[in-house]
Amino acid sequence: MKSEQRVKISGTGGYLPARRVTNDDLAAELDTSHDWIVSHTGICARHIMAADESPCDMAERAARVALERAGVAAADLGYIIVATTTQDYSGFPSTACLLQGRLGATQAGALDISAACTGFVYSLEVARGLMHCDRGARPTLVVGVEAMSRIVDWKDRNTCVLFGDGAGAAVLELTSEAGRGILASYLRAEGSNPDTLYCGGGLRTQPPVTEARLAHMNGRVVFGFAVKAMAEVVLHFLETLQLSPEQVSFVVPHQANIRILQAAQKRLPIAPEKFFMNIAEVANTSAASIPLALAELDRSGRLRAGDLVITTGFGAGLTYGGNAILW
Repeated sequence: MKSEQRVKISGTGGYLPARRVTNDDLAAELDTSHDWIVSHTGICARHIMAADESPCDMAERAARVALERAGVAAADLGYIIVATTTQDYSGFPSTACLLQGRLGATQAGALDISAACTGFVYSLEVARGLMHCDRGARPTLVVGVEAMSRIVDWKDRNTCVLFGDGAGAAVLELTSEAGRGILASYLRAEGSNPDTLYCGGGLRTQPPVTEARLAHMNGRVVFGFAVKAMAEVVLHFLETLQLSPEQVSFVVPHQANIRILQAAQKRLPIAPEKFFMNIAEVANTSAASIPLALAELDRSGRLRAGDLVITTGFGAGLTYGGNAILW
């Protein structure tokens, strides 16, 4: 491998389930309203997986779009990495292995990564490391997919209004092109307070078999952590890569809550219009959030070769981090 080679994103894809649930739909069942949800979260609608759909189904749809846009055949993939906390199976096999079989990627290794909403950010860096260690590395497929509708309490208006389902995918390839590729990643964790944001049903929670697998969140603590963490990531890249705010084309944050995004914006010297947001339509799709946003930006033609994109996110763990990418 030549030392000047970088890992670039050569194709993206996204998938949202057909069922669209509006705030008014939720208000018909819960003590809430469209105006309250919008004012507190910025969310107008979310897409919910059909009863006969699975996370792998969504991942496959996003992956096939990304592969087609990249001009890469599944048989040529070297690795498949799936970021998810809502796997098809509890424990094993991995959703990445299921996807490998669906795609016919017979030469690819496959693994899942569990970093919640920061999963895609982590997965990009894991993929980049694998490809730099593998001389003559074949393309890698990275997918973020979540079925959050299956783990939220639909009677709890404080959490269920926040989440949606979906999948986003990216194909990575080595490149020697000047001005393209992943420049750096920043991965961090703060695991001293896991009860801040967690999903029940594991071996630590009791009873492990009968407890419903539902997400639990201390919203106030998460808010404070998220604002600080997301701003820290962007400031880290500005400092370590010696970038001016004007050089940044887009900041693509995890689409968690409009108030979190706006509070993080205020801590940064980057113009607000450079922050890409699609939370109004997709809600919080956890590990699918950032790749869905990248795919939408890419598909719309707003991203151009050489654009500097910074991703930033946070999630249960607590995890946080980001990537600096020359598109």
